[in-house]
Amino acid sequence: MPPARPIIIIKKKVSHGGHHGGAWKVAYADFVTAMMSLFIVLWLMNSSEKVKKAVSGYFKDPSGTAKLEGSDQRGAAENFVLTQDNMEELKKQLEKAIWSVPEFNKLKSHIEMTVTNEGLRIELTESASGTFFDNGSAKISPDGRAILILLAQELGKLPNKLALEGHTDSKPYAPGSAYGNWELSSDRANAARRLMQQQGIGESQVTQVRGFADQRLRHPENPTDPSNRRISLIVQYNQKPPELEVPKSDDSSAAPPAPAAADAEQKGNAGDASPSKP
Repeated sequence: MPPARPIIIIKKKVSHGGHHGGAWKVAYADFVTAMMSLFIVLWLMNSSEKVKKAVSGYFKDPSGTAKLEGSDQRGAAENFVLTQDNMEELKKQLEKAIWSVPEFNKLKSHIEMTVTNEGLRIELTESASGTFFDNGSAKISPDGRAILILLAQELGKLPNKLALEGHTDSKPYAPGSAYGNWELSSDRANAARRLMQQQGIGESQVTQVRGFADQRLRHPENPTDPSNRRISLIVQYNQKPPELEVPKSDDSSAAPPAPAAADAEQKGNAGDASPSKP
């Protein structure tokens, strides 16, 4: 009989499918990062020009150009610094906000906004029966309260300083009265300031509260016209940060040669020239 063959046992090592060395986690993280980047790009493509400019400025210069947008205040209205160049934009925003007031149709002829050299002037004028204040009083009416609260909420989002003025007509109080137009104009401006600071205006945002009595009439030709009685709110301009100013190029600003160099050049030319004969 031939000798028996040795028995060979082959053992196969079976690896379980749950262990792949963690490479799939890296691939998944890359996928999530790519998707996040895609969504950010899509969001930026549909954002306003101000947002695009702010993001672009930040990546170009995180400590410089990015100051174009935003501030340390709260609210969306601070996405721009108000200067003479864009005060019209604030005017349009406030006008749009005031349209939402329920009694706007009744009040629109008593609200006027004008861009002046001092800033945006918002004037709330009175009617014969009283519109924003009770007649002869510094008590704010419900309509006046609604408008002042709305303005406070909008302007409180801005870094701009504010000034409030009170004005009256020329109707005098009763002879011997201890209260007159000077007191009324000052009290109304101060009442507006107090309410607005309770509703959103910063404590340090108001720089002046002024009462002018009848010294700055809206209609000097008619001193007793009810519209001479008014509250004026001035949103003052902010100066542009120095780093945002673009220097003007001027070819004529090249510095002339130093006098010493010019003298030396003239002497050299004189030395090269041959003396003339008498």
